[in-house]
Amino acid sequence: MRRLLTLLRRELSVFYYSPIAYIVLFFFLILNGLSFWFAIALLNRAPSENTVVQVFFNSAFFWIAYLLVFPVITMRLFAEEFKLGTIETLMTAPVRDWEVVASKFLAALIFYLSLWLPSLLYFIVFGWLGNRSAIGSAGQLWAPYLLLLIMGMFNVALGCLASAFTSNQIVAAMISLVLTIGFFFLTLINYVVNNSSPFLRDITAYVAQLDHMDSFSRGVLDSRVFVFYPSMTFLLLVMTYQVFQYRRWRA
Repeated sequence: MRRLLTLLRRELSVFYYSPIAYIVLFFFLILNGLSFWFAIALLNRAPSENTVVQVFFNSAFFWIAYLLVFPVITMRLFAEEFKLGTIETLMTAPVRDWEVVASKFLAALIFYLSLWLPSLLYFIVFGWLGNRSAIGSAGQLWAPYLLLLIMGMFNVALGCLASAFTSNQIVAAMISLVLTIGFFFLTLINYVVNNSSPFLRDITAYVAQLDHMDSFSRGVLDSRVFVFYPSMTFLLLVMTYQVFQYRRWRA
């Protein structure tokens, strides 16, 4: 555990001492700010049964920020190590391969979660100013952030796998982007097969991220999410571990 924490501190320092991290945070905050402004403007236009939380987490600005952030924060995790040759120095240390994979995954996940903290302040301040009813219940506020954690674990693991495949950060980012957006668009299959195939509808319901966010933003938890995404995250990390071991011994 001590070795894992040491590696985790190393990875986090790379994130938070890098100017790129703050550039990512800057543009991420812009998109989140636009999403929050859009939610307030929409609710001010006419009476609505939706809360500001529902509108915020189902807007186009939110999904653009969500989908684009994973390739950016994961592209360097393994690709940079192999490109610069620092992976050899790292592996001469008394650490295990799974600790390297776990530390990189956890560091990227922590950085990803820190990007969402300012948006939580939006709702806290908005409610403090006397608009508590527009936010909804506590479950409606915290459930989407729980979903962001669960789906984020999966997409970060997807980015780790993409980065482990190559020594080029741009290639790693493109692979991660294609996989992330491709998985997201599986959501649309749920609408196409909704009335044609009950079996396919049940299968695609596990990956329907749009539907999951719509449900969680209303405070309704879907138990399938708590089974599918953690299971797939574990599988992707095992695959990343295998790819990492193969490339390390091949080098």
